[in-house]
Amino acid sequence: MLSMIGLIGGLALLILLTMIGMNLLVAGPLSAFIVAITSGLPLFPQLAGKNEPDFVTNYMGGFTGFIASWYFMFLIGAIFGKLMEDSGAADSISKWVTDRIGVKKAALAVVIACAVLTYGGVSLFVVAFSVYPMALSLFKEADLPRRFIPAALGFGSTTFTMTSAGSPEIQNWIPIEFLGTTPYAGWQVSLVVAVFMMIFGYWWLKKMIKKAISRGERFESRETDSTQVREKLPNPYLSCIPLLIVLGISFSLHKSLAQSSLIIALLGGCISVYLINRKYFINFSKAVTEGTIGAIIAISNTAAVVGFGGVAKATPAFSHVVDAMTNIPGSPLIGGAIAVCIIAGLTGSSSGGQSIALPLLAPHYLDMGVNPDALHRVAAISSGSLDSLPQGGYVVTTIRAIAGEKHKDAYPAFGALTVVVPLLGVILAVMLFVIF
Repeated sequence: MLSMIGLIGGLALLILLTMIGMNLLVAGPLSAFIVAITSGLPLFPQLAGKNEPDFVTNYMGGFTGFIASWYFMFLIGAIFGKLMEDSGAADSISKWVTDRIGVKKAALAVVIACAVLTYGGVSLFVVAFSVYPMALSLFKEADLPRRFIPAALGFGSTTFTMTSAGSPEIQNWIPIEFLGTTPYAGWQVSLVVAVFMMIFGYWWLKKMIKKAISRGERFESRETDSTQVREKLPNPYLSCIPLLIVLGISFSLHKSLAQSSLIIALLGGCISVYLINRKYFINFSKAVTEGTIGAIIAISNTAAVVGFGGVAKATPAFSHVVDAMTNIPGSPLIGGAIAVCIIAGLTGSSSGGQSIALPLLAPHYLDMGVNPDALHRVAAISSGSLDSLPQGGYVVTTIRAIAGEKHKDAYPAFGALTVVVPLLGVILAVMLFVIF
C-alpha cells in the first residue's frame, strides 16, 4: 500500500513541479526519490543485493540510456532547425504558405508540416525541432498567440499520424512483434479514426486560438527571437528541399537502419540548407552553437523524466498496476486500451506503455481469439494519449526546451489535443471494431 501511495504521489509531485516550472533536473530525481523510499528501494547500489534495483542505478540507467539512444538525433535535429531559421529558409516557407492559404490558416500549415514529416518516418522530437522555426514565423506573420505553437506541433505529430496504419513511427511497429500483424493492421478503422482526430482536433485548436484572440492575446516577440530585418529571403521552393531530403532519406532507410536513419537524414538536411542558402546566413557559427545548446537542454530535461520512469518500473506498486491493468474484465479491446494507456502515463512513454503491456496481453488475448489487427490498432492509438501528461518527455521538450513556453500557458491546449483527442479516438476505434 505504501508503495502504491508513493508511486501515485511521486507522479503527482512530478506533474505539479513541472506545471509550476521547476527545473526538471531537480524535479525528476526528487519525485523519483519519493517513489524509491516509499517502495523500500535501496538508495545506492552498494546497499542493494546482486541484480536488485536501487534508486541511483535505476534512475541513472533511464537517464543515460535515453541520452545514449537519442543524443545525435537531438543534436543534429536542433542544429538543422537553427540553420533553417538563421538562413531565412523558415521565414521564406512561412511567407509563401501565408501568401497562398492566408494568415488565418497558419496553424493548419504547422499541423500539416508536422503530419507529413511524422508519417514520413521522422522522429517526433526531430519534427518539433525542425518545424518550430517555420511555426514561429507563421504565427508571427498571422499575429497568433505563440503559446499555441506547442499544441499545433504536438497535434500534427502525435495524433492522427503517429499511431495510424502505415506509419513508420515505432508506436505503430511495436505490436507487430507480439501480434504477428503488419504496419497496416486495421487500416479501415484507422483511417476513420485518423480523419476524426484530424477534423475534430483542428476545429478545437482553431476554437481555442479564436477565443484567446477575442480576449486580446496576440503574438508577443521576445529578446531571444531573431530581430534581423532581411532585405531578401531565399527562394521558398529551394528552401523546401532540405525538408524533403530529411523526409526522403529517413523514409528510404527506415527499414534497414530504423531510427539511425535519422542521423543520415538530418545530416543531409543540414548540408543541403548550407549549400542552398549559404549566402543568406546571418551568423552560421552562432546558429550551430545555439542549436547545440538547445539540444543539450532538451535532451537533459527529457532524460530527467525518463529516469523517473526507470525508478517507477522497479517498484512493487508498478508490478501490481501492470497486473491489474492486464487483467481487466470485459472486452479484451477495452482492457488492452486501458492497460496500454495507463502504463504509458506512468512511464511517460507511448512506446513504453506498449512494450510493457503487450508481452503480457498478447498471448492471453490471442488465445481468446481476439482479432490481432484490432488489438494492434487499439494498442497503438491508446499509447498516444496519457503519454502526453505534463511530465511526458516529448511534452517537456516541446513546450519548454524548443518553444520556450511555460507549462501553465501552453499545456492546456497541448493536453486537450494530445490527450483528450486520442482518448476519443481510441473509444471510436473500439466501437468500430466491436460493431464491424
